Formats: sequence, C-alpha cells, structure tokens
Amino acid sequence: MVLHWFRRDLRLEDNAALAKAMATGQPVQPVFIFDTHILDRLEDAADARVSFIHQELTRLSQEIAVQGGNLWVVYGDPMVWHQTWAADPAIEGVFANRDYEPYAGRRDEAVARIYAQEGKWSKWSKDHVLMEPREVLKDDGTPYTVFTPYSRKWRTHFTPEHIQAYPTPTGGWNPQASSHTMPSLKDMGFEENTQKVPSREIPATVLAAYEAKRNFPALPNGTTRLGVHLRFGTISIRALARVAYPDHSKFLTELIWRDFYQMILKHFPDSPSKAIKPAYDRIMWESNETHFEAWCQGKTGYPLVDAGMRELNATGFMHNRVRMVVASFLTKHLLLDWRLGEAYFASKLLDFDLASNVGGWQWASGSGCDAAPYFRIFNPASQLEKFDKDLKYVKQWVPEYGLPEYPEPIVDHKQARERCLARYKEGLASASLGL
Repeated sequence: MVLHWFRRDLRLEDNAALAKAMATGQPVQPVFIFDTHILDRLEDAADARVSFIHQELTRLSQEIAVQGGNLWVVYGDPMVWHQTWAADPAIEGVFANRDYEPYAGRRDEAVARIYAQEGKWSKWSKDHVLMEPREVLKDDGTPYTVFTPYSRKWRTHFTPEHIQAYPTPTGGWNPQASSHTMPSLKDMGFEENTQKVPSREIPATVLAAYEAKRNFPALPNGTTRLGVHLRFGTISIRALARVAYPDHSKFLTELIWRDFYQMILKHFPDSPSKAIKPAYDRIMWESNETHFEAWCQGKTGYPLVDAGMRELNATGFMHNRVRMVVASFLTKHLLLDWRLGEAYFASKLLDFDLASNVGGWQWASGSGCDAAPYFRIFNPASQLEKFDKDLKYVKQWVPEYGLPEYPEPIVDHKQARERCLARYKEGLASASLGL
C-alpha cells in the first residue's frame, strides 16, 4: 500500500497528491500528523485554528469511512511517525503535496531521506498554488521582486490546464482497521473553540461584484472570506480559479498575489525575521509598549484602526483594506517594528498564512517586495471617509465612537507623518553610507 499524507489539503476532491496515490492502483492509507513542532509554538489553548483542523479532520474521516477506508490521525514528531511507517514492509512510499514554508521544506526533505534510507520513495505534488515558486522566474532564472512584471509573466505561462480538476476518489483505500484513534483536543492540550468559520462554498455572486465591492468593509458580501479554507486546503485553489477565470480578472489577480508571496517566501526564507530590502533594518523603531497595547486592543482613537483590531480579536478575521490601514498605522504612525504586528496577526488570524502575512507586513512597512514607498502613509481619516463614510463598519465594532468614553487619538496624524518621514530618511541614509 501507499500513504497519502494530508497537510494543507484537507479535502478529497481535486487533490493532486491524493489523485496520484490512487492512480497507482495500490491501496491508499491516508494519514495526518498533528505536528508538535508547530503546536508547541501556539500560546492559546483555545486556538481556533486547531479546533478548525480537528473539525475538518472529523469530516474528512467520515467521508473516507463511507468509501471503506480509515484516516490515521496521530500526534507527535513527524520524523518519528515517518520512521515507523517507512520501516513497515507493507508500505511502499508516501505521496504529499508541497509546502513552501521554511520549516515545512526542511521537514519534508528530512522525511524524503527517511524513506530513501529504507529504499522507498516519496513523491511531492503541486497543489497549494497555481504556479510554483520555480515556475515563474525572470529570464535569468532569478526571482521577481516586483509584482507587476511577475503577474505579466504568470499570465503568459497560464493555461486552462493549470486549473483542471483532479479526479475525486470513490474507493481504493486501505480497508484494514486502524489502531490509531484520533486524539481529542484535550489529549493535545487544547480546548474547543466555537468561533464561527465562513462556509467553504465558493460564492460566485461575490466574485461577480468583487472589483466594485472589495474595498468596503461594511459590505457583507464584498469579499469571499475563503482565506481559512485556502490556508488549510479545505477547498482547492484550482476550484476557486475555475470560477474566477476568465471573467473575473481582478479576483484572479488576487490569486496571483498569493502565488507571488509564496514564491517570495521560498526564495527569501529569512523574510519572516529580516527585511527583504536590508536597508530597512536600519530603521530605528520605537519601543512604546503602551502604544502597542492600544493598537492590539483597538483603542488608538482612530476609529477605522480600532474597528479592524476589534474585529480581528473577536472573529479571527479582518477585511483586507482594513489590514493595510492598521499595518500602516502601526509601522508609520506609531513607528513600531512590523515584526510585532506580523506576530500579532499570526496569533489571531484564522486564515494566517506565513507567506501572505509576512509579505503584507513588509509591504506596509516599505521593507518588502513591491512595497509601498516609505513616504506613502495611509491617512486613517481619509481611508474612513473613502471606504466607510456612513460609519457602518466602525459602529459595528466601536459602538462608543462619538461618545465621551471614546479615547482621543494616541498620536497626531501630521506629527506622526513628519516623524516617520524623518526616521525612515535617516535610517536609509545611514544604510547607504554603510554606517
């Protein structure tokens, strides 16, 4: 038999590696590992993402059971589990879909060595992206660092075959009963979180009006809110692209941005901790814990910023337009290190994806690929006037806005802007001089 290792692909339909495992004609044994190297870094015992994964694995297990198979769900170190499976003479090899994050890359290389040492194979497939990091490069083989030329090259490579669906299995599983009982959340040291997760149904009506509505956070159907499902692969990126192509070009562009950031993370694996543009690591950030706490709690005195942070804290979601505003505010108005904001988003977002999160924060701070110039500083008041003029979004999350108990702005916009421009100019000048 062969293994299919589920990771960021928690679905049976349109799953590249799973379809290839089934195509061998061998019985397929599906497995999932709750990776302690990842779980041990989580600080919240009620982390909603762990509950979501557990819930989706229960669904997946039921779907497989209906077809006569059983899903092995285990907890621990992937190296230990794969050493056990690789040594099993009944197992010929393992299929899995690629993951481009730095830790995942190191882990998967180690797993491949484990199977090779036993004289067995491991086969890895493209599934999480439409174009892999190595598929869209400059003519000289180096990675793009600006989105527009990357997007043009991406579109010249793209064909409808890139979004063709893989067949959904209807059987072919290893029928043997398993001694692996799915661990409970409690077994792993976690608690159930009942935070509501958006449906994984693809809302075609949202895509039809996406370009017109996507920037307005008060609109209930302005965006798809499918980020969490793309993150954990409960829907296929190809399925979403099939709905977007060819009529909804703006939404397809957002999927290209997603591929772009996956490519950047693969080629710049230090980007979660270092500025992609090294000069920006010379910026002298403030260390004002009071300001950071006010930002985290949504008590800055800037209503659009506060509404976004309160929505994030309550739901694990934040509208993309508002994400840009709050990130700019932290890095430009408060002059706090973008890595603080990136880490906070990482701890709260249901749809947290390392590549997109790091890419977005470096964009906001000016230090990343295709970044906003450092002198581009979002004015929260202007953004509010433009995208939430009637205050529907703000009133939903900041009901005390306009009342005496709402705090005064913690910084003055004009003064903060001038300080930011001076500080950035100073830092970049010192970098250019090698000081």
